[in-house]
Amino acid sequence: MDKIWLVIKREYLARVKKKSFLLATLLTPLIFPAIMGVFVWISLEEKDTQALRIIEVVDENKMFFLESSDQYAFSFSDTDREEAKQMVQEGDRYGFLFIPEFDLENPQGIVFYGEDNPSMNLINYLENNLKKKIEEQRLFESGIDPKIINEVRTTVDIKSITLDEKGDETINNATVNYALGFLTGFLIYIFIFVYGNQIMQGVIEEKSSRIVEILVSSLKPFQLMLGKIVGIGAVGLTQFLIWVVLIGTLSTIVMGYLGMQMPQQTAMEMANPELANSMPQSDVSEIIQVISGIDFIGLVLSFLFYFLGGYLLYGALFAAIGSAVEAPSEAQQFMFPVTIPLIVAYMGLFVFVLNDPNSNTSFWLSIIPLTSPIAMMGRVSYGVPWTDLVLSMGLLIGGFLFTTWMAGKIYRIGILMHGTKPSYKTLWKWIRTSQ
Repeated sequence: MDKIWLVIKREYLARVKKKSFLLATLLTPLIFPAIMGVFVWISLEEKDTQALRIIEVVDENKMFFLESSDQYAFSFSDTDREEAKQMVQEGDRYGFLFIPEFDLENPQGIVFYGEDNPSMNLINYLENNLKKKIEEQRLFESGIDPKIINEVRTTVDIKSITLDEKGDETINNATVNYALGFLTGFLIYIFIFVYGNQIMQGVIEEKSSRIVEILVSSLKPFQLMLGKIVGIGAVGLTQFLIWVVLIGTLSTIVMGYLGMQMPQQTAMEMANPELANSMPQSDVSEIIQVISGIDFIGLVLSFLFYFLGGYLLYGALFAAIGSAVEAPSEAQQFMFPVTIPLIVAYMGLFVFVLNDPNSNTSFWLSIIPLTSPIAMMGRVSYGVPWTDLVLSMGLLIGGFLFTTWMAGKIYRIGILMHGTKPSYKTLWKWIRTSQ
C-alpha cells in the first residue's frame, strides 16, 4: 500500500506542479466568464446601435398587416415586384416580402428577398405572424369571431408532486431535474474522456522513454497502474473543484457588473419579502418549495461516487491500452470498443433517461457498469428508488474491480513489450496468462 501511495503522490505532484496545469486551472475559469461577458456586452451594444431594418411588403391579397418590432419595420405598398427587388439591391430596403394571391386553405408562393441570407429568427417571425393572420381570416370567413377564440384560449399549469412511501409530498419541476441530470452526466462524460486519455498518454510516454523499466524493478506493475490511475484522478478532481469555485465566483461578478442575475441569486431573493410582494404569492411559494425539495446532499454524493467510479473503471482500460502500444496512433484501434459504451451512455442520457427516467431502457443503462456513471445521474436528478441506486453502485464497484483485474493482466505484460504491434488476439492471450 505504501508503494501505491508513493506512485499516487508522484503522479499527483508531478502534474500539479506543471506550469501547464496551473495555466489551465487558472485561465479556464477566466475564459468562460470572459466569453459570457463579451457575448452579453455585444448583444447589448447591438441592441442599442443596430439600425432599424425596413422590409418592403407587397400584399396582393390586401388583407395582411404585420406589426413592426424593435428590430424590423414593415412598409406596405403596391410597388412592382421587380422595383421592390431593385430597392433591396440598392440598399434602400433590408428585404422584400412578396405575398401573392392564394387560397387561404393552401397558402403558397410567399417569398422573401434579401441581399443577405435572412436569420432563422426573422423567417420564424414572418411565418408565425402570417400564420396567425391567415388563421384569423379563415375563422372570420367561417363566421367565427377570432376575438372569441382568443378569449376562450387558456394555459394549463400542472403542478408535479412526488409521493414517497410514507405519503409525504414533494413538489418538483421537470425542467430543473432535466438540467441537473444533463449537467452532471455531461461533466462525468467529459471528465472520463479527458483524464482517461491523460492516463493512456502518460503510460505511453513512460513506456517509450523506458522509465517504466526502472519503476517496475521496485514495485509490481499492478501497483504502478493503480497508483497512476488514482493519482491522475486526484489531479482531475482537484482541477474540477477549483474550476467550480472560480467559475461560480467570477460568473457572479461578471453578470452582476452587467446588471444581470445568476439563477442562484434569483432563488435567494425569492425569500426576500419585498421581492415576494411583487410576484404572485403562489409562484413564490412554489419556487421555494421546488428548490427546497431537491436533495442536494444526495445529488452531490451520487455525483462524486459516479464521478470517481466511472473514471476508475475506464481509467484502468485506458491504462491497459497505453501499456499495449508504443504510440498514440497505434491506440486508435483499441480505443473504439472502449469509447462505444461512453457514447451509448451519452446518447441514451438524452434519448431515454432524461425523457423517461423510469423506462426499462433507462433502468438498464443506469445499472450496467459501463454506462451507469452517466445514465444514473440523469435518473438521480429526478429521484430514483434506493434499491436501484444500491444495485447500480454495487455493480459499478464490481465492474471497476473486474476491469482493474483485466487491465492489470494486460499491463503486467504489455508495459515491458517493445517492437511488436499487439492485436485483440494478443491482448486476450495476455489476459488468460496466469500471474
